[in-house]
Amino acid sequence: MRTAGVAFILACLVSALLTPFVRRFALRRHLFDDHVSSRKVHGRPIPRLGGLAIAAGFYVPLLALLVESSGVGDAFYASSRRAIFFLVGGGAVLVLGIYDDIRGTGAIGKFIAQFTIAGALYFGGFRIDQISLPFVHSLPLGPLSFVFTLLWIVGVINAMNLIDGLDGLATGVGLFGVTTTFVLAAIRGDPIMMLFMASLGGSLLGFLIYNFNPASIFMGDTGAMFLGYVLAVGATQTSQKSSTTVAILIPMVALGVPITDTLLAMLRRALSGRSMFSADRSHIHHKLLDLGLTQRQSVMILYAASLMLGGTALLLTVASNVQAAVILVAMGLAGFIGIRRLGYGQLKRTVASQIQIDLRRQLDRLACAADEERLWRELKGAAQAMGLASIRISLMSRQESDSVSIQREHGEWSNSDLSYGSFETSAAATAIKVEYRSREALDSSSLQGLQQSAEYACVKIFGKKPAAKSLKTSESEVPG
Repeated sequence: MRTAGVAFILACLVSALLTPFVRRFALRRHLFDDHVSSRKVHGRPIPRLGGLAIAAGFYVPLLALLVESSGVGDAFYASSRRAIFFLVGGGAVLVLGIYDDIRGTGAIGKFIAQFTIAGALYFGGFRIDQISLPFVHSLPLGPLSFVFTLLWIVGVINAMNLIDGLDGLATGVGLFGVTTTFVLAAIRGDPIMMLFMASLGGSLLGFLIYNFNPASIFMGDTGAMFLGYVLAVGATQTSQKSSTTVAILIPMVALGVPITDTLLAMLRRALSGRSMFSADRSHIHHKLLDLGLTQRQSVMILYAASLMLGGTALLLTVASNVQAAVILVAMGLAGFIGIRRLGYGQLKRTVASQIQIDLRRQLDRLACAADEERLWRELKGAAQAMGLASIRISLMSRQESDSVSIQREHGEWSNSDLSYGSFETSAAATAIKVEYRSREALDSSSLQGLQQSAEYACVKIFGKKPAAKSLKTSESEVPG
């Protein structure tokens, strides 16, 4: 236990001290998260690659055992084959994540690499050979052990990647999973797994200082995949050493939030006929945001869910067959009700509201425009999201005795049958007029959102709160 405590503190210090350096490196290299995607919830570029600090915090205590002798360290490196496979496998996942964050990796190539790493781990001794369920004795998997192990490792890696959508979400959810696995390892008397989880827990806590809302750095695919890797491998060892009748379900319950989110994403894309590799904005954390919750509120709710699932997983270790069955049924009913409340059972409504969600994200990007070029680009994007036939912006700047007029337009302006609308605003010495044409009547709330976002951008670009004029629209002709 003392070795695990030292590893936790050392990992936390390494991660906390290294994260600012990683952040500065990412800023200099312009390695930002894709904040312009409609499924993203942050409106500004945030540096990624924070997973480097997490991995460093994890590896430093383990490598320190090579120098400082201890009983746990000797036991870890006594099984040199397994130790090498584990450390090298983690390094391979780390390299894959770094490449994906910097250059980008296609989904197929990423899966091939992940399955290759998982296969190597299986032959290195990290495997799930049997499953145990309530009222069912241990059932050997036989040849299916290879398939089951690979699917588990690759599945958890990608589940943590998918849940990484809000500030501090994946870090905190992972921390709860690590804590659960650490307690299970302590109960089973597995000091090596305790060491792994202590190192990972410390590095996550050190990184969370910078990753909690408002985050100044993201872990990126580098951190999310590495986190999933360590949790997946740790779970295989914990479940295999467990004598409980629900051993295989314990890690599944402990990681219930990311696993449920991944299964819902697969089902959602299958029912809609979309590729399993396509991205969307219908994950659990997105649904919470759509209910009107803030990022922090959404994250805290998912933290609470992870905490309860972790406690349930620990409770299953001491439950009888009947008790375990009751717990699992109750947990399943609660999960089903929660999923229904989030709107996953109403696919038509979800598809219909996706247009509004995308428009809202586009208007958020417009509001974050920091220069005239970005203002025009995001204004065109908003026009496209709203289904406008054309958009025009006119800027009149007055500077002492000089005045400069700039006009940009996009789309159809020659067709007089299209409905016309406009709004005007001013900021500092600049007057702004936005005009648009549409083929059909527009929703008033969307028009108000367009005007407010454009006005907000003017505050940042021209440095003074704009004096907004009333929105005026005409559904017939252009004023002469």
